[in-house]
Amino acid sequence: MNILAELRSRFAEALSELGRRHSAADDEQAAREWAAMVLPSQDPRFGDYQANCAMPLGKRLGKPPREIAAELLACLRIDDLCAEPEIAGPGFVNLRLRDDFLARQLAAALADEARLGVPTAERPRTIVVDYSSPNVAKPMHVGHIRSTVIGDALCRVLRFLGHRVISDNHIGDWGTQFGMILYGYKHFADVQRLEAAPVAELSRLYRLVHQLVEHQTARRATIPALEEQLGDLRRKLGELPAAEGSAGSDEQKKLQKRRRQLEQQAQEVAETLDAEVRKAVQLENSPELSGLAAGHPDVERAVLRETAALHAGDPANRALWERFLPACLDEMESVYRRLGVTFDHALGESFYHAALPEVVASLEALGLARESDGAKCVFLEGIDAPFLVQKQDGAFLYATTDLATIDFRLREWNPDAILYVVDHRQSLHFQQLFATARLWRDREVELTHVSFGTVLGEDGKPFKTRSGSAAGLAGLLDEAVERALAIVNANDDARPEPLLSPAERREVARRVGLGAVKYADLSYNRTSDYKFSYDKMLAMTGNTAAYMQYSYARVRSIFDKGDVDPLRLRADSAAIELSDPAERSLAIALLQFSEALDRAAADYRPNHLTDYLFDLAGRYAAFFETCPVLKAESDALRTSRLKLCDLAARTLACGLGLLGIEVVERM
Repeated sequence: MNILAELRSRFAEALSELGRRHSAADDEQAAREWAAMVLPSQDPRFGDYQANCAMPLGKRLGKPPREIAAELLACLRIDDLCAEPEIAGPGFVNLRLRDDFLARQLAAALADEARLGVPTAERPRTIVVDYSSPNVAKPMHVGHIRSTVIGDALCRVLRFLGHRVISDNHIGDWGTQFGMILYGYKHFADVQRLEAAPVAELSRLYRLVHQLVEHQTARRATIPALEEQLGDLRRKLGELPAAEGSAGSDEQKKLQKRRRQLEQQAQEVAETLDAEVRKAVQLENSPELSGLAAGHPDVERAVLRETAALHAGDPANRALWERFLPACLDEMESVYRRLGVTFDHALGESFYHAALPEVVASLEALGLARESDGAKCVFLEGIDAPFLVQKQDGAFLYATTDLATIDFRLREWNPDAILYVVDHRQSLHFQQLFATARLWRDREVELTHVSFGTVLGEDGKPFKTRSGSAAGLAGLLDEAVERALAIVNANDDARPEPLLSPAERREVARRVGLGAVKYADLSYNRTSDYKFSYDKMLAMTGNTAAYMQYSYARVRSIFDKGDVDPLRLRADSAAIELSDPAERSLAIALLQFSEALDRAAADYRPNHLTDYLFDLAGRYAAFFETCPVLKAESDALRTSRLKLCDLAARTLACGLGLLGIEVVERM
């Protein structure tokens, strides 16, 4: 049972009855909104749950909140769940769950092998989750970790709650990045390296051509544009009037604010310009790179021609694409296997290419797309920037492919929701995409950009390797496992007699290392940036995967030490006793598992689940410190506490599993 949902349902019924007594409109939606003010108590002194709806409701009805609270309780039917409710302060309603009710719910959860008493959704939905989406032209890097682990966790949680989830990895296998590989192969390929390590060589070619294109673009357009922008800002600063009058006058304050704004903008542009110039000079100071740049002065347009030829079905480029793609996909799949991530579909950009002309034609026929400077755009109300769907040269864009993808998903899967787990920098694109899709297809479907922040280094800047490039994801995982192995070895060697064999140590290190990377990402609010730190994520204290895995292993060790069979324990019909406050606190936390899952699913934020698991582990630690288990005062109490331990271990394992993290039996 979801206790919070049940309490809110009972309150909604009581609020509807209260509304009828006051001749207010019997609005079920309004009653549910008031009932949503029933929340878990932040302080056990005020009960287990608390309802704060009497205060705003009293104001609406023009009566004292305490009086409204009393009337509400007269309508409320919760005797089977709670002890006598208490009205506190100006009108808070404090609720304390009955111990016999808690014991029954714990028994039901204990007997539920698969779900631990967590109910499935009353109205299951079909939800498409689009996540990870790397470009095949280059190895996956640290930037892919957030989309991959957040998307995977959401799929697991939503499926567990009973929704039909369709995961789709919309890989970049068709765009300009492949044009760069084609151009690189034709001009710079090392045949022997390509045969020996195809993905490494293709990645080198991509980086090389990308560097040449970036340099050409910088010298031709980016640097001049930044110089012009900086000059314009400095000119505006110079034109500001000199300070006059009282320093505290409104006019003077506005002038100072404007000056600070212009100075900050000028500083940001100057820093960007300096970085672009330094990159250009670095390339020009390299004899090899400068020679290549001089020998390929039209590389940007040449890459676009290679891309266009591939899209037009050029036999040579198509054959190269078909030759290179499998190796790139295999490399990606090897990373996914390590992470335990799977997809129902991996329909890349190439899958939708044939549909793109029809997308634009359909938009034009509906009057949504029109020509602007030779390109075709959708102009959206309230959004200044046009949504470009076809360029002047006839080429299509990511926007066009994304519209074709939505159309396919609506036709093939008939979803209630489509979630895009993509970083926050794409916010404008998705705002435009969703607005266009709703005008174009006029379907009742939730379209949500599940955005997330940036992975930062310890210096607070985007996480990179020492060479300055984005850290490769495979290497990052390798290092996490190696560091975990060093910790496992040191801890096990410090015992009087080592507990783990070499093979067990490696397996524990694998689970701890990979779990650390995932949990570190998922434990933050996804919209926040976070600093990547191996030391913090592998710490045995604090809100880390290692602490959670240790907590699970510590619970399981009780059963090994006491030679207790959990299956026989679960078959025992004796009720769980909750005489100690620590027992009761742990029991309530165990029964709030479904509430945490519902919060994570409602906001698409896995950190609600990590917060819950950390709290559960803390409550178990408090229980373990104050409540002897194997040496309990009686056999009945020993059995009762073992049942709490069993349910705690299974809940930790289930919760971590829904985050894609494996537990360890010994640590």
